Amino acid sequence: MSSARLQTALARYDRLYINGAWVAPEDGGLMESIDPSTGQPWALVAYGGPRDIDRAVAAAREALSGPWGKMPGHERAALMRRFADVYAKHAADLAVLETTDSGRSIREARADIGGHSNGYHWWASLADKASGRTIPFDSSVHAFTTRVPVGVVGAITPWNVPLMAAAWKLGPALAAGCTVVLKPAEQTPVTSLELGKLFEEAGFPPGVINIVPGYGQGGAGERLVTHPDVDKIAFTGEGATAKAILRAGTTADTLKKFTFELGGKSPHIIFADADIEQAMNAATNSAWTLCGQSCALGSRVIVQRSVYDRVVADFVERAKKVRVGQPLDPATHMGPQAHHEQLAKTLAYIEHGRNDGAELVAGGNRLNGGAYGDGYFVEPTVFAKAHNKMRIAQEEIFGPVAALIPFDDEEEAIAIANDTPYGLTAGLWTGDTGRAHRVSSRIDAGMVWVNTYRFIRWSTPYGGFKGSGWGRENGIEALDSYLQTKTTVISTTGRFPDAYAQ
Repeated sequence: MSSARLQTALARYDRLYINGAWVAPEDGGLMESIDPSTGQPWALVAYGGPRDIDRAVAAAREALSGPWGKMPGHERAALMRRFADVYAKHAADLAVLETTDSGRSIREARADIGGHSNGYHWWASLADKASGRTIPFDSSVHAFTTRVPVGVVGAITPWNVPLMAAAWKLGPALAAGCTVVLKPAEQTPVTSLELGKLFEEAGFPPGVINIVPGYGQGGAGERLVTHPDVDKIAFTGEGATAKAILRAGTTADTLKKFTFELGGKSPHIIFADADIEQAMNAATNSAWTLCGQSCALGSRVIVQRSVYDRVVADFVERAKKVRVGQPLDPATHMGPQAHHEQLAKTLAYIEHGRNDGAELVAGGNRLNGGAYGDGYFVEPTVFAKAHNKMRIAQEEIFGPVAALIPFDDEEEAIAIANDTPYGLTAGLWTGDTGRAHRVSSRIDAGMVWVNTYRFIRWSTPYGGFKGSGWGRENGIEALDSYLQTKTTVISTTGRFPDAYAQ
């Protein structure tokens, strides 16, 4: 099929959303979005360049002094609730689009995206709660604080869960009264552009939300990070990219604020006294959900030696039950990797595991041909006899690869869990309440789950220690990062002494 004929068959998203209007890129262009289940393009999508970011930032800055900036909190909350209702109405369609664009299974997409409207409602409930405090001093002054928006936010979201990542940034930013320029990852831009239609339907003023897909270095991403009129960058992605953003953003002489939600290599500890059946339900789910493409997944399964062989055997049996297939099929458990580069990375790490001496006991292969065609499918993979110095235990793979590591006692489990440059999430299973408290308190992670795993909600603060990030998303703590404190002191007497009277 010729290139011209192919492009006519593609879904078209050939406009950016800037200042409440759908506009053609000025110095960007059009790019193909690849369906990872086929390896073929399915949509033609607009991407922006530096001049498009300039337009979007100018619109966001102007909106701060327009109707949005003057809107009281309760009216802002009402508008956000209207958006949440619109979002709920379109959630099923959004799930199909995100599945097509990212490859996540439709059953996962429906469960995730179907709950986003609840998160937006929760954020709306905080839009008029950003109160300050009165500071007692003496009767000559009235001193108080107010909480005001940070200003223009550049939100940069990843390719694995574009709508969830957008919600985690848009929710608190809008509740705080900020305006936003959203730059989704170039691999999965479609659903982020769809958000523009929903904000239009909800009646948001122009410029409050601007959506500009684009590339990073040298493109829209770099310009957004260095733009002098952007007050804060909220980024989810790799640590190396965060460091580059930090260098670029701080050398622009703007002293921007930053929040970073970065990678993880989460420990999932199973003690011998745990309910092994329930622990296995969680451990296998957290290894293979999203085809392993989540920073919170328990990719290091740390198992007490007396039950280690049982857990390994159970992992192998459960791997056989995972239905890998076309992501739009409701029967599919696990779809493909989201793009070809990630597929290559996952396969490379499987080779590292083999070469480093781990025992491959399940999976390890790309699935192609037949029903899989040229899609980016890989088997759920399990390595036994792993130890914590191996690359598959230290480095984030972002694929469906579990490394099973044995331990003898509580102290060793904690040492293994903390022996990583990351500190995002962790989980542990035990029937001993005292052990649950002892171990959870000593794990270096921003979120620890006990006898459950990956319980994440809009109201629970989420973020990491060490190399897993700065700040928190979700929870009231996230709202704080989009606000700044202003102190006002008013004299009650109007008198000020003349220092030079004598």
